[in-house]
Amino acid sequence: MLHSMSTTVEAAPERSAAEVNEEIRALWRRAGGTLTTEQRAEYQRLVMEWAAAAPRSQRAA
Repeated sequence: MLHSMSTTVEAAPERSAAEVNEEIRALWRRAGGTLTTEQRAEYQRLVMEWAAAAPRSQRAA
């Protein structure tokens, strides 16, 4: 019996701004305060994710 693999991409559950913020902090701790080019790209992605998850009042601050 053959099984076909699904080709649809399931969206990852959205994380809260607090969860993303913790990952940003962990990235900085691991980096020791200086980000490599690869880490900078990850940081930028995380900041965009955080901005999308942050409540509007937090974004305006």
